[in-house]
Amino acid sequence: MKSKRTISDMRKNVNSENQNKRNPILDNNKRIAFAGIMLIVFIITGVIIANNLSNKDSIGIINNNQQNTQKETVNTGTTQGEPTISEQFIHDQVIEQNLRKEENNKVMELIKQGDQLALGYDYDGAINLLKEQENKYQNHRELKEALEGYETAKASLEPFGAYESADQISHIFFHSLIADNSLAFDGDSDSNGYNYYMTTIYEFKQMMQQMYDAGYVLVSIHDVGKKIESADGVSKFVPGDIMLPPDKKPFVLSQDDVNYYNYMDFDGFATRMVIDENGRPSTEMRMEDGTFSVGDYDMVPVLETFIAEHPDFSYKGARGILAITGYEGALGYRTDDKNSPTYEQDKETVKQVAKVLKEWGWEFASHSYGHRNMYEMSTNFIKKDTDRWMEEVGSLVGPTDIFIYPYGVEVEKTFGTYSSDKYKYLKSLGFEYYCGVYKDPWIHIKDEYVRMTRRPLDGQALLQFPERLSDLFDVATVVDPDRPALK
Repeated sequence: MKSKRTISDMRKNVNSENQNKRNPILDNNKRIAFAGIMLIVFIITGVIIANNLSNKDSIGIINNNQQNTQKETVNTGTTQGEPTISEQFIHDQVIEQNLRKEENNKVMELIKQGDQLALGYDYDGAINLLKEQENKYQNHRELKEALEGYETAKASLEPFGAYESADQISHIFFHSLIADNSLAFDGDSDSNGYNYYMTTIYEFKQMMQQMYDAGYVLVSIHDVGKKIESADGVSKFVPGDIMLPPDKKPFVLSQDDVNYYNYMDFDGFATRMVIDENGRPSTEMRMEDGTFSVGDYDMVPVLETFIAEHPDFSYKGARGILAITGYEGALGYRTDDKNSPTYEQDKETVKQVAKVLKEWGWEFASHSYGHRNMYEMSTNFIKKDTDRWMEEVGSLVGPTDIFIYPYGVEVEKTFGTYSSDKYKYLKSLGFEYYCGVYKDPWIHIKDEYVRMTRRPLDGQALLQFPERLSDLFDVATVVDPDRPALK
């Protein structure tokens, strides 16, 4: 490419000619003509730049006019096919403007990604993301301001937010949500059980909204207590380092029996977990006319919709824990029946659904295979029951270190340290987080495990023990108008 001609170069050419000819009248005329030409060029150039310099025809006309004028007044030193001074200038300005625009778009996209991380309280992630590109875009004011904002927000965080310690963190849980009240509360033999132990979608949404408004933030149980390894290679559990604004309150969420048992068919519940056409975890429900509909019919998709609208409700992408038994398969697929014509296909489907759920932040827990009282059962029974869960369910959903006790009854009644053979066997299989049930938050973070109780948010709690839930939401405004009185 030819080197760019500058205004200074042209001025040197003119001065050289003037020194050779030395005619004052001609010199004066040329100076005047030259000045006029330059004025016209700069005016036209400014107009073109202001209009984004996108019209090639306009540029061509300007260049032709400039070339004709230059032929009549002064020799610019260009040859045929070589860009004129103004043409080159305009071309360079267009390139520079496009580069600036492209660079600015990249910076804004980086800031957008950083803002998403910051919304989930991952300020370190947001800061590192932008700092990786800081030198490349060091002159961008927006990037510097975003970094300063993340640093300021991070400095305001407190361990466990509004709480003093992990001991105050609530772990709430649900069973399958009722999607159709008219079918669940129709007065048949199952209605009373649903009324005691299930929660409606209406109630769940009200609970999440009020908890969000009160400053609650969903965290993973692995954030509450985490395993660390000391310099000598010894591992132990310690309280997590959850960092939240001082008005935020962390909580853990789980759902039991995510199996969609046969007895729930046609009673107003989802029938199985699926992945929708957009790659999002969802549920499928059999409608009254026999058709199937995919949508927000249980906790997973309902919560996903809520988090999409309120991303600051989830700490670093945390979701809930899905506790699964095995005696009627998993996630609504009858993977317990080897004689089923869809047995192999169902197993592969569970694997794929579980994979996507984990990618979205959901965690899995064993709820035992047969859902039996773990305290009453023998050690030998628990070994066989757990081995079967590992083989038929764990092999599909993947490894997990969370064990959620059926009925909330733990293997031991001690408030001290676990020591039974039942515990030792569960520990040998990799289970290190154990969850029972209690009306208040309660947690033990021991060297070898984390033991955390859960609070039920079902019909019985709402109608019989509303005072136990007053720290979470206003029970009177949460209860579904369709819910009947307890019998």
